[in-house]
Amino acid sequence: MILKKAKNADLSSLCALEGELFLPQNFPLSRGSFAYHIKNNLLYVTEIDGVLAGYILVLIKRKDAKLYSLGVGTSYRNRKISQELLRLALEELLALGFKRVLLEVRTDNEAAIALYKKMGFSELKKLKAFYRDGCDAYLMQLKIEQ
Repeated sequence: MILKKAKNADLSSLCALEGELFLPQNFPLSRGSFAYHIKNNLLYVTEIDGVLAGYILVLIKRKDAKLYSLGVGTSYRNRKISQELLRLALEELLALGFKRVLLEVRTDNEAAIALYKKMGFSELKKLKAFYRDGCDAYLMQLKIEQ
């Protein structure tokens, strides 16, 4: 497994993975969005045997970092890829001087919630009908310090 910062050469693979993970009504990130985030935010990818297996996107142009998206291809799940991507991003955020990371997660995404809690995130509040399909979300935070 190779963890690395995303590059423009990864754009096609990122778009393909995004299309696998998110339906059009859930606003998958576009090629242009990924290109923007490669330049302006933290975007890391995981490669396994030359195939892009997952990514993490953290927005850093703000006071508190925001974990915007974390995705792993269905055939690569249950290999701790999400955990490794999150660990790498948190190390980078700490080095950049961030003290807190925020995220929203669907209340029905039990696997993601379990991962975030395992990594030290806590629930701040429930956001009613946060997603377009009416699903609630949890706003979660992690305080990071050296």
